Amino acid sequence: MRLLFVFLLALAAVPVAAEEPKLTAEQVVSLAITEAIRPGFAQYAVETTGLERDVAALCGTPSEATLAAARTQFKAAVTAWSRVELYRLGPLMVENRYDKVLFWPDRKGIALKQVQGVLANAEPDATDPGKLGNKSVAMQGLGALEFLLFGTGAEQLTSADGDFRCRYARAITTLQAATAATLSSEWNDPEGISKRLLAPSESDPDYRSFREVAEALTGLLAHGTETVRDQRLLPFLGRDGAAAKPKSALFWRSDMTVPSIVANFEGLQALLEKSRIAEAVPADQLWVANSASFEFGNAERAGKAVTAPLEQALTDPKQKKALDYLVIVTQSLDTILGENLAAALGLSVGFSSLDGD
Repeated sequence: MRLLFVFLLALAAVPVAAEEPKLTAEQVVSLAITEAIRPGFAQYAVETTGLERDVAALCGTPSEATLAAARTQFKAAVTAWSRVELYRLGPLMVENRYDKVLFWPDRKGIALKQVQGVLANAEPDATDPGKLGNKSVAMQGLGALEFLLFGTGAEQLTSADGDFRCRYARAITTLQAATAATLSSEWNDPEGISKRLLAPSESDPDYRSFREVAEALTGLLAHGTETVRDQRLLPFLGRDGAAAKPKSALFWRSDMTVPSIVANFEGLQALLEKSRIAEAVPADQLWVANSASFEFGNAERAGKAVTAPLEQALTDPKQKKALDYLVIVTQSLDTILGENLAAALGLSVGFSSLDGD
């Protein structure tokens, strides 16, 4: 079993140092899979199963109580999703799964228009998961479900008046639970993506070597912080004198904008720390891991400082400052993870997952 430190030095074509290596490449990849990725997708599967159950209960017995339970479980599912959504490799990136779970960014409000169209016409296909799954991704994701549970007219869900709306919501939860179960199952398949990452091969178009696997994992960290900044924070913050746009934020109706961003950071931090990838660097570069942990701690504290609903938080100087500070944290993490960590590991993480948007 080759040692990662030795492996990385070989990549850099410099003499092997006498330092004691800590982790093998296989260990780093294995830890990332078993300690961060698999538990994250397993929790997401648990929460979406609960969401399907609670929305079914709402449809069967519409009331204030069952609606409140469904809304609470929606928030739990969003949190679980937000912790894994930046693990954008393998099962999540095939068959349009990412967009089916969450169609975002949605700069033209396509999801809202399509969901309102479904409700206005009471389209029967929308209540059949089999048929809904073949329709627009914007109609079947968490954004569509959020509108049904929290958006205009959601109060109908407490009575028989909301029967169609509820059955449409239930169909979405069935699709979400099925996708989550598939993602978890495929990550647990020892012959699937795990094997490809743990045993890279020249015949694999994506992972021909441990260098490419290491670049993929480091890329998740670097591009994840970029996504949080460019797709989650900047669209609503109104920087450089522009007015804030709270309704341009993801999950603003359910007041899950900031909690989902905090969960994004938590997912990235879990991947960094559980994989111990930042420990596989030369001794004089170990500060990189400490710096990253420090910035993740700053993100956690800034997130906790935002206690009001987003629209109010943006008008409160202290909470607005905390939200602006989250942008600074992402910029710092970009440097630490995308430049310092990648350089310390002898890797190139130049490609951005956002380049194609």
